Amino acid sequence: MTSPDPRPRTRRRLSTLLWGAIPVVALGALINLDSVPGTDVSLTVPYAAQGPGPTFNTLGEVDGQDVVAVSGPEVDETEGNMDMTTVSVRTNMTLAQALGRWLFTDDDLIPIEMIFPPDVSPEEVERSNEAAFTSSEAAATVAAMGYLDVDVEIYVVDVVEGSAAEGRVQADDVIRAVDGESMEQPNQVAEAVQAKSPGDTVTLTLERAGGAEEVDVVLGENPDDPETAMLGILMGSQPVEDIEVEYNLNDVGGPSAGMMFSLAVIDKLSPGELNGGRYVAGTGTISPDGAVGPIGGIAHKVDAAEEEGAELFLAPRDNCAEAVSRDHGDLVVAAVDTLDHAIEQMEAFDAGGDVDVCEP
Repeated sequence: MTSPDPRPRTRRRLSTLLWGAIPVVALGALINLDSVPGTDVSLTVPYAAQGPGPTFNTLGEVDGQDVVAVSGPEVDETEGNMDMTTVSVRTNMTLAQALGRWLFTDDDLIPIEMIFPPDVSPEEVERSNEAAFTSSEAAATVAAMGYLDVDVEIYVVDVVEGSAAEGRVQADDVIRAVDGESMEQPNQVAEAVQAKSPGDTVTLTLERAGGAEEVDVVLGENPDDPETAMLGILMGSQPVEDIEVEYNLNDVGGPSAGMMFSLAVIDKLSPGELNGGRYVAGTGTISPDGAVGPIGGIAHKVDAAEEEGAELFLAPRDNCAEAVSRDHGDLVVAAVDTLDHAIEQMEAFDAGGDVDVCEP
């Protein structure tokens, strides 16, 4: 009796392995595609990756321009860094890309609805971020001038195309009053408009070309909420005195740069260095009265600051637990409640004194 020839079994095994590999190869190719070939069916995952973004020294330059440009009779030299930090968001990822971010980086994967709500278009999100950033710049100027005891006025940065204000209000108009009530801050104008309904008329007292005039505007609908009235202007604040403040950071949205913008303005208009010439970074919203508010993605912002070599990170107190949820080496993460408090924290750190550090 002879033994069976082993070669057919080997051939069968090789054949099985080769045929079995085809689905694996196909899957590997499939997870790298962003749509089904020949169709409009998307293969991107419904998640976004959130990670550390670039940092910008608000005392320095970007693309040859000062990030925070201040001119006036009392502008002072600055030293060191006062970095604003950002979060990088990646969308439209294939499965392979999402898995790669999850496995090989510290990025968080979050539902895409947290970036683009289902009933809001990407263009609307972009407009909202732009408006929030402009509002943040205005609040930063108001808060800084409040600290420096300088009066401010409201001016029109831009008029939204197709809005109720188009043709009635112009860029650079100074808003003195709404319906006869004096206005000192952009948020007061916004609140006065939001107290009305679409179709109502609002009377703006404007200063234009050196003269005052009253302009009636029939309010439109907010595209994000048809029941809310919308005027359709972007507003800023500028000092009444011979001081000019301009923010030159493009392609960054949201309100989280407010506190760092305010600190940069104060540093440039006051003697000495608020940061002691050290490397300071931070984040946080700013209100016109100088209150510092929480933001999103702070753990990634602290990561970015540590990677760039920051010594001190200023964090809104309400973000403290998340800010120190990871090991950041020798980087000191300080809790901040107000603009004044942020300045006190920098002074204490530079002097080697006690800093109100964030607790887990």
